[in-house]
Amino acid sequence: MPDLRLRTGAAFYLLTALSLSLGWGIRGNFGHEYGAMIPGALAAMAAVLLSGRRDWYGRLPFFAMFGALGWSFGGSISYMWVIGYTHSGHSPSVLYGFASLFVIGFLWAAPGGAGTALPAEASRDRLVELFPPIAAVFAAWQVQGRLLQPWLQSQGYNLDWYDSDWLGVIVALAATLAYAGTRRRVDRAASLILYMTIGWLIGFVTLVPILGLRMTPPRGDNWAGCLGMVAGMLAYCLRNELPQVARAAVVTGVVGGISFAGASMIKLVAVTSGYKTNWHSVLEQTTGLINGLGLALAVAALAKRVGRVDDEVAVPPSRRWPERLAVAFTLLAIPLVNFRKSVGHWVDVQAVPALMYGVPAEGWFDLGFAILTTALFILMIRHDRRPIAAVPESALGRGQSLYLMLLAIVVVGNFGKAVVKFADQRLITEGVVYANAVICALILLLASPSRDESAGSFEAPTPRDRPVRWGRLVAIGVLASVLAILADWAIVRAIYGDRFAGHAGLHIRFGPNATGNIPTKHP
Repeated sequence: MPDLRLRTGAAFYLLTALSLSLGWGIRGNFGHEYGAMIPGALAAMAAVLLSGRRDWYGRLPFFAMFGALGWSFGGSISYMWVIGYTHSGHSPSVLYGFASLFVIGFLWAAPGGAGTALPAEASRDRLVELFPPIAAVFAAWQVQGRLLQPWLQSQGYNLDWYDSDWLGVIVALAATLAYAGTRRRVDRAASLILYMTIGWLIGFVTLVPILGLRMTPPRGDNWAGCLGMVAGMLAYCLRNELPQVARAAVVTGVVGGISFAGASMIKLVAVTSGYKTNWHSVLEQTTGLINGLGLALAVAALAKRVGRVDDEVAVPPSRRWPERLAVAFTLLAIPLVNFRKSVGHWVDVQAVPALMYGVPAEGWFDLGFAILTTALFILMIRHDRRPIAAVPESALGRGQSLYLMLLAIVVVGNFGKAVVKFADQRLITEGVVYANAVICALILLLASPSRDESAGSFEAPTPRDRPVRWGRLVAIGVLASVLAILADWAIVRAIYGDRFAGHAGLHIRFGPNATGNIPTKHP
């Protein structure tokens, strides 16, 4: 059968953008790092499935997992006050707000692009090496949340250091060092986490306590730590033969910065229509849409720059436990950590009793997921020994199934939280999310290769054919960023002038009417 060319047409860009958009709309209902994993996993899978790289299909669970983790980091950054600056009508604050939104968007999207790109450039062994230290960090965070942090607080320690995640970063650093100590060496996986955690600490301490740079006082300053973390991540990639991962991070980061600032401008233009709706949800979904286009741009270039992977041939089913864990992470862990938050909402609106047979509602929710987890692993073990007929034979079919299952789970789970206290303004969120999900399913299945096409031969380019031209990339990124920020500021100023736009809190960054306070000495 003849070779098929890489296809990254309109369907590829639209599916990736809509997947990140609907995921971002759902993220807004659950928030923070856990919520951001939903769009990360969906968009990574969407991009891969229509990328034309058939050799990537077998790695789709890795793309979903690492894409989710990459997009999760930005969930720690506070940005609502920054949006308020763009609404203030105070010209310096408006410009500052758009510039700060660009920084936040870059810091959120760059790790997302890197996480999505990692399974494309790294070897399978390198990906598998990441599982133990990641598990060690996750376990340490559980100890922190359940034991360490409550104990420190009971001893009278004030852990609120500029409202940042410094303790979690130190715990992650300690867990990684302990893991490296048990192995008596720092391997490539532990090194990546060390680069990121140490970078976070250097960035935060340097920018906030030492230089006194605070983006949204008195709100948190995780942005400074994330800046150091992204710098550490890029340094690791460039020093450890992952240049295309670094390139994808920069491309996604620049578009992500433009997205965060541009979506706020688009919202401010749209509210002049006079319609009453949930404009914040419009902002969220627009942000996700443009972020998705940035990720699609990065993956389209990545598909032409990295070499072929042959995991399906090289790895027997008995050794594919990392793929099984990645599937479980995607279908179980991501929904669990997000939708468990719905239980408290159900209890608050008295849709579910707080106690049933003496067991808290959260306990019943956890029991249900434990039963489902057991069943899934039983089926995966059985499939490795004797393939189950319901599981598609082709890597493309399995990838499509994984995407569609997560899509259905998150749409239903999101609606399950909202339906117990629904209002007409929820239609702009849940209604649009539902419609986008249907469109995404149609695009995926209609635009994907047929069974015969997916079995065709494929020749991928080698990495050394496409060196990264960093000077040109950075120059284009800086120019596009500056022009976008100035355009956002100019458009908003032209519409509102010195008038407060509403639809957000009134926050002014500079001058005698500044709404934030900058303490000279922080405890």
